[in-house]
Amino acid sequence: MSRPRRVAVTSPQTRLALAGRRSGAAVAHPHLAPADAERARRIHRRQLRYAVVVLALLATLLFGLPLLLAAAPVLDQSRFLGVPVSWLAVAVLPYPVLALLARWQLRRAERVEQMGRSGREDV
Repeated sequence: MSRPRRVAVTSPQTRLALAGRRSGAAVAHPHLAPADAERARRIHRRQLRYAVVVLALLATLLFGLPLLLAAAPVLDQSRFLGVPVSWLAVAVLPYPVLALLARWQLRRAERVEQMGRSGREDV
């Protein structure tokens, strides 16, 4: 008894995206009208710009926090509820900031997409 042959199943969009990645050329989306494809590219570029801003803020947080702690050793001496402030800064502070950055980015990306759908360019 032979085993059935395994077959990878992907959508046509996935195949198009992978083909574009391999060749390095931009892949036209045949299912979009030229005006819609251009609008999708504008939306994508704007969302990408916003994402770069959020990544820069994230890098500032993640690289700036250790620099701040190294520059201010007094934070090791200061305590809040018996725990050094420097520990709290590393263990507690980043997570709410990360959640706020993620929420901010999501709202901005959704707003850009919504404005792009309605045809408004004032985002």
